Amino acid sequence: MPRSVNSVASHRRRKKILSQTKGYWGRRKNVYTVAKNALEKGLSYAYRDRRNKKRSFRALWIQRINAGVRQYDMSYSEFMGKLSKKGIALNRKVLADLAMNHPEAFKAIVNEVKKA
Repeated sequence: MPRSVNSVASHRRRKKILSQTKGYWGRRKNVYTVAKNALEKGLSYAYRDRRNKKRSFRALWIQRINAGVRQYDMSYSEFMGKLSKKGIALNRKVLADLAMNHPEAFKAIVNEVKKA
């Protein structure tokens, strides 16, 4: 009995991978085996970096809050401790945005925290 090969499915699977690697450079876009490896590597980086992005942004927000608070003679940890003690529920993303783009509003928060 002859070997049965489902060439329709094989072709579709290869075509799918080559369409996903559109825009890659050199053989990574048009040679199936190279494209498959490049795509797998790219997808694994994408998965990893979706998690790393959250870390990076949190670190950025902390740096911005720290820089904003130091203008008023406080440290970041001191500020965050007093903020939670006061019961002000603003997250780091919002605080960093206020420190960067709305310094007068951020100053009001710092003054409120300093009263404690």
